[in-house]
Amino acid sequence: MNREYHCWFSPSLGHDMQLLVFGYAGARVLAFPTSQGRFYQWEDFGMVSALRDHLEQGWIQLFCVDSVDGESWYARSLPPEERAHRNTQYDRYLESEVLPFTARHNADPFVIATGASLGAYHAVNFAFRHPQAVNRVLGMSGLYDISRFADGRSDGEIYFHNPSAYLAGEHEPERLAGLRRQDIILAVGRTDQACANNEYLSGLLWSKDIWHALRIWDGWAHDWQYWQRMIQLYIGGHD
Repeated sequence: MNREYHCWFSPSLGHDMQLLVFGYAGARVLAFPTSQGRFYQWEDFGMVSALRDHLEQGWIQLFCVDSVDGESWYARSLPPEERAHRNTQYDRYLESEVLPFTARHNADPFVIATGASLGAYHAVNFAFRHPQAVNRVLGMSGLYDISRFADGRSDGEIYFHNPSAYLAGEHEPERLAGLRRQDIILAVGRTDQACANNEYLSGLLWSKDIWHALRIWDGWAHDWQYWQRMIQLYIGGHD
């Protein structure tokens, strides 16, 4: 299997950022690590192996990005608005650096964003903020109310990184049309503490006439062996 390591200085974030690429062709997949995870986490915890057939057949190409959670939502010493601002810079890194990098690497126009736990939040937040850039999003065991990481707040810049808040207030026709074009899949365990939030987000999506799939698994389903099965079931490829 093709495996590549890449590193460059990020103007958006002000320090080096690393990522791994797996596969050689197919839909471009942005894979986000879990809370404070690193770019090699998907390889270490069997997610890349779970997708071996997809990668070797050229159905998808995986771009495993790094996180800055320790500088943003997990930076408890910073005021919530500064945590949100750092996440804005991370979003800029993804949009203006990572996406163009993937396009130079692979001309396939189809982009998928995915992740588990806090990685699911990052995937869904990026996809919903940039519906013109992401065709499919798969969130696994995610919590999509970031106020939990912002001392209960959802105002100012925090609002624009909180899907449970900004989706409720979304009325711009062009953005809604973009969201309606996306293939949105949310998967979560029935006894996962995030299940109620997934059901809430699903209700918001339906209220905006945004079709999607909510897949509720039996039990907790919040661990790598479940996410390996979810990714195999839902990642898909080209439509």
